[in-house]
Amino acid sequence: QLVESGGGLVQAGGSLRLSCAASGRTFSLYAMGWFRQAPGKERDFVAGITWSGGYTQYTDSVKGRFTVARDNAKNTVWLQMNSLNPEDTAVYYCAARHLSVAVTPSDYDYWGQGTQVIVSA
Repeated sequence: QLVESGGGLVQAGGSLRLSCAASGRTFSLYAMGWFRQAPGKERDFVAGITWSGGYTQYTDSVKGRFTVARDNAKNTVWLQMNSLNPEDTAVYYCAARHLSVAVTPSDYDYWGQGTQVIVSA
């Protein structure tokens, strides 16, 4: 089970930190991904991190602004989001899969329920 938290309403230029708490499985064996879905749009890859945390990947639009990290002892992965802009408004989801980070939603086996992020201009 994956449970996201930390979403909310923030002004442009502000920051939010999303958390994803995992339970029920050996969290440390899974690569984790963050995705987002805006109204009327597809679910898109945002960031991912390998099981060890040794490799991270970001979509171009968030590079330099977002940081993904994990603590396997706490069964938690975070997405630190800085310099937010209205285009970042979406429901954010965390997801888990074995092996490596993937950018395609269908490659992930487990999903959280999502947390809403709204960035006002």
